[in-house]
Amino acid sequence: MHFHSLYMTFTLITEYFQSIALLVARLLIAYGFYEPAMSKINDIDSVAQWFGSMGIPFPTVNAYLAAGTEILGVGLLVLGLFTRLISIPLIIIMVVAIFTVHLSNGFSAGANGFEIPLYYMVFLMIFVSHGAGKFSLDNIFFHQDKD
Repeated sequence: MHFHSLYMTFTLITEYFQSIALLVARLLIAYGFYEPAMSKINDIDSVAQWFGSMGIPFPTVNAYLAAGTEILGVGLLVLGLFTRLISIPLIIIMVVAIFTVHLSNGFSAGANGFEIPLYYMVFLMIFVSHGAGKFSLDNIFFHQDKD
């Protein structure tokens, strides 16, 4: 019984760190999307050609959609605004990236495998299910965090 109450006390204490963890995770994932988004925006024609070479339909439209979604995602994740919503199209981008670019290289990030996009997807799924946390505009505007 003593272990149970000790564990429950530990659990209550660590719950205070949930919003800090969500904030740090949002900022890290936003940073991870920033450079690829800017690369796409700065050379959208090459991205469209690359998408076309992989058989992605409507490559120019999809290049703009991917770049726009990624840059919008960066901004919204940093602010913690519409976090649950923006995470869904970002998950879709990661699924497409896995199947069109990374899957054939295996799992390892060192071999350009699907490891990193998979980690991004997991974090994005956490944002969909848990929201942005206390340190977010979602919390200010929508009072999502009940603490």
